Amino acid sequence: MIHRIPNKAMKQVLRAWLLAVFFLPAAFVQAAVTLKESAPQTYTVKKDDTLWDIANIFLDKPWLWPQLWRTNTQIVNPHLIYPGDVLRLRMVDGQPVLELAHEKRRLTLGPSTVRQTKAAPINTLPWSAIAPYVNQNEIVDLNKYQTLPHLLGNQSGDIRFTSEDLVLSRSYGRPSDQYRVVRKQSTITDLSGEVLGIQIHHIANAKMIESNIATQWLVKVDESNLEARRGDRLYPGEFSATEDMVLQAASEQRGHVVGNLHQHQLLGKNDVVILDLGNSKVSPGTVMGLYSQGPDIIDGDEPKYASEANAIRSVFKDGSTVTQPALKIGELVIFKTFDKASYGIITRARALVKNGDIVANP
Repeated sequence: MIHRIPNKAMKQVLRAWLLAVFFLPAAFVQAAVTLKESAPQTYTVKKDDTLWDIANIFLDKPWLWPQLWRTNTQIVNPHLIYPGDVLRLRMVDGQPVLELAHEKRRLTLGPSTVRQTKAAPINTLPWSAIAPYVNQNEIVDLNKYQTLPHLLGNQSGDIRFTSEDLVLSRSYGRPSDQYRVVRKQSTITDLSGEVLGIQIHHIANAKMIESNIATQWLVKVDESNLEARRGDRLYPGEFSATEDMVLQAASEQRGHVVGNLHQHQLLGKNDVVILDLGNSKVSPGTVMGLYSQGPDIIDGDEPKYASEANAIRSVFKDGSTVTQPALKIGELVIFKTFDKASYGIITRARALVKNGDIVANP
């Protein structure tokens, strides 16, 4: 049973120093923590919960979740929290702290043994949703993509290739022993049409068999995720690795949602979006707010949206065109960055997210 916190002091804005082991290597950062009015006194961890989800129950700013474990000596490592554990919120020196009130274990009985087991610990973020896009997708520079060798065909005249098939390819540059067969998923552009990169998807692996054929290579397809096709490219080596994430709120950065990895028009929680912000502006772990701006309104005897038929804009700045404010609809965490773009997972959404939505300080 969930109880409301009776102490009003626990509902006020509290200031605390953020423990460096969670966020920064050598410095403390001052941050304001606000407990939600609806914050419960106890919470039982459920399957598929994440630390982010739990913090979202207690805090207005869930990316500050380490503050809840800041001074706790019972929960040495918050990543070792399991489904069934009961977390209790209390005040320590005027600051909110979560403590482990109860651990729910499961007994497995066998013919001759009694074994005590526990479910897998919960994650900070839903990595089960993120992992496929970390391992199987990449955004590469347009010029680099155009120079990647591509598959031509085989002796059987097949148009699709699977594991163990020998396939002829164009040769470009110095050969590599190992390749990834990749397929273009989309061209990523910003809102002005400038190309940010080519979204590619991992189809299969390929091993070099013969590299001395004039202008051509012979490769063997291996470990297919999907059938390879003529025109698919050979990408040398591995995709870029995901960096360790240091959770931090964006400050002055501002960008837009320009695509997604689901080929959907509208998106929600746990969907992965593509932003027009590269690694010079953001890093993995950057938390950003999602904002949606409605269409301009043409004021008059009968107000109309600018996109409606017969809506006439005034050539004068007479106030007849009303620009709507951007309203916050959710939050995301960036988990992988490239030269001109980045991937982010939506962690909270009160409305559907679409291309063109703004990302900025949360």
